Amino acid sequence: MSLDLATAAAPLRRRTLLAYGIGDAGTGMAAALVGFYLFLFYTAVAGLPAWIAGSVMMLVRIWDVLSDQWIGWLSDRSRHPLGPRIPWMLAAALPLGLSMALLWWLPPFTGSWRLLWFVLVASLFQACYSGVNLPYSALATELTGNTSLRTRLNSLRFTGSVLASLLGLVLGARLTPDGAHGYLLMGCSAGLLLSLGSGLSAVGLAPASRACRRPQPQQASLLKQLRQLLPNRRFLQVVLLYLLIWGALQLMQPVAIIYLSDVMHLPHSWSTAVLIPFQLSALLGLWIWNSVANRSNRLLALRIGASCWIVFCLIALVLPSLDGQLPPLATANRWPLALLLTSVLSLGLSASTAYLLPWAFLPDAVDAQPHHPAGLITSFMVQIQKLGSAVSVFLLGLLLSWGGYNASLASAQPPSAILMIRLCMGLLPAVLVLLSLLVMRRWQPFSAHTPAA
Repeated sequence: MSLDLATAAAPLRRRTLLAYGIGDAGTGMAAALVGFYLFLFYTAVAGLPAWIAGSVMMLVRIWDVLSDQWIGWLSDRSRHPLGPRIPWMLAAALPLGLSMALLWWLPPFTGSWRLLWFVLVASLFQACYSGVNLPYSALATELTGNTSLRTRLNSLRFTGSVLASLLGLVLGARLTPDGAHGYLLMGCSAGLLLSLGSGLSAVGLAPASRACRRPQPQQASLLKQLRQLLPNRRFLQVVLLYLLIWGALQLMQPVAIIYLSDVMHLPHSWSTAVLIPFQLSALLGLWIWNSVANRSNRLLALRIGASCWIVFCLIALVLPSLDGQLPPLATANRWPLALLLTSVLSLGLSASTAYLLPWAFLPDAVDAQPHHPAGLITSFMVQIQKLGSAVSVFLLGLLLSWGGYNASLASAQPPSAILMIRLCMGLLPAVLVLLSLLVMRRWQPFSAHTPAA
């Protein structure tokens, strides 16, 4: 009989909860640094035009979307005394940290060879990321069948993720002003923490993983399993929710520093530092939405959080800029600065729904599927995360290039570029979040007494 964490001995339960909280710390830091800084690194440091930078990131993630299905499928079929997930995490931990460091190295060669380097290294990084993150994410469904405990596991997961993201943003704020050398040092530091966190999590999760529920043996091919998922309405809803809501967050992340420095006229050191209170409020938001989900239901938490997110996106669209000729704390700038900081904190609080709630809905889709292929379904979620990121960054690059954005102009961007930056920070994310609410308007939780699809 398989172990359910809800009924496990207290020491094992505490160890597993702690290890699961650590597991997304490294990958969370990596995701934050890539989300906030990689587009800026490609444009401002490597000198790529915005549309090429967006295209590189999109191509890499689309390739990764295709490879994720095989990793999830193989993870479900792996056989090991520690379970099918832990060996993948251990094997991918070290190359993940190394590729994270190489992601921020500016090679001495230029032109097409430099572009090829960026594509190859980013592809390696994404593959290693999936090798750790897919098996790890699947464990939330397999460790317990208790809905409240599953939500708590994901709350701990994203708490660790946001805390590590905060450390990453502190590193970024401190090191990126030093240019290419600073970016490389940031990448090396993050890579070390990434490998260490992933390895410690795998070791901590090993006892529970050895005894918890495993994917049921089945011989269906990958394509047949994918076809079997299509009638699962809960699966389709969760996938669309994640595509839209994560796409909104990923559209905002890479443009955030550009918005703060070029539109709001904050100095670069301030622009990177303001991301820290954003992550702090996102950390608080995780536990607020976790509390709402447990005391009422997950759908109410999504509706409240997403509605607030839409409101503050629209506020960001029209916020008055600071006077760039004066210090940020000058008397004339205090009111615009207060409005900006309030909006940033509110956006972090509401946008944290993108981290927690899609994953809180996912176990219903797994339980509704025969054989409970958590690895395969989780791979779809990670694919959607990357697809949303790819499309968002590609769209951002196209829109900024169309608007005449040039990284070398800094705050002297033409009015058309300023308008595009505001739209990408405010209106477009608001539309995506609104669509995600429409997708979930008829959500029905899964139970043994309701239809599976």
